[in-house]
Amino acid sequence: MIDVVAAVIEQNGFISCFKKGQTKFEYLSHKYEFPGGKVEPTENHRTALKREIQEELETDIEVGAHLLTHEHHYPDFSIRLHFFACSAKAPIGMLNEHVEVTYLPPNRLTELDWLPADLPAVRWIEAHYGA
Repeated sequence: MIDVVAAVIEQNGFISCFKKGQTKFEYLSHKYEFPGGKVEPTENHRTALKREIQEELETDIEVGAHLLTHEHHYPDFSIRLHFFACSAKAPIGMLNEHVEVTYLPPNRLTELDWLPADLPAVRWIEAHYGA
C-alpha cells in the first residue's frame, strides 16, 4: 500500500483539475487528477504535499483541512490517498507532470474523465461544495 497525498486547489470558487499525459500504465493516461504524490518515510502528509506541488507545478500552496482518505486498488498497485483542501499562494508556474489544467466550479467536476482513485474526492467535493 503506497501512501499518497493530493491537493484539492480551490480559488475564487473554482477547483483546479489536472490532466495527466501518457503514463507507464495506459489505464492512468489522459485522465484528470488532483496533483500530489508519494509520502516519503521522513515526511508528514502536509510536508509531502507541499513538496510534491512545488515539484509538479512550481508553486507554493497553503495546505488546509484534510478532506478524506480513500484506499484504491489498481491492477498493478494499491494506494491510500489523503486529500487536502489547498490554495495556491501564487499562480501555477509550470505543468511538469500534466498536459492541461481546467478550472471548474465544484458542481461540474463530474464532467471530466477522472482517475478512479480520485472519484471519491470528486463526489465529496460535489456533495459538500457543489450544491
